[in-house]
Amino acid sequence: MARVRHKRKPVAEMNVVPYIDVMLVLLVIFMVTAPMLNQGVKVDLPKVSSEALPQDNNTQVLTISIKADKTYYWNLGSEVDTDKQMDKAMTLPQMTDAVTKIISAGRDQGKQTQVFIRGDKSVDYGAVMGAMGGLQKAGVGNVGLITEAP
Repeated sequence: MARVRHKRKPVAEMNVVPYIDVMLVLLVIFMVTAPMLNQGVKVDLPKVSSEALPQDNNTQVLTISIKADKTYYWNLGSEVDTDKQMDKAMTLPQMTDAVTKIISAGRDQGKQTQVFIRGDKSVDYGAVMGAMGGLQKAGVGNVGLITEAP
């Protein structure tokens, strides 16, 4: 007995299952490699000589440095000075009290105080934010963070 073969009709529909598999594999690859991509744009800035900006005699600059052991150091002057220190405080409340006195003495002389905070790279974020909160309570409205290029 001979077997009768039935011809199959061609299917006009596209099988999308292999395409979905490929897309999922690509999605996983992109999810793994995206965090590894280098962020930012490297810019080679030109080196030019320029004159210093004129200084305002009614402004005093207070530089607060926070070391890794959460001790606070400060320096008061007409510019940011990171080399020397005038005084130190062991805790945040001591630093806040001292800064409050410095700012109120400057206000009595008619000076505004500009504060810069420098934090050691291994100091925790809470110590820097605590210093900024203490400065805000002391009446400082203009606080800048000093960062150095890697």
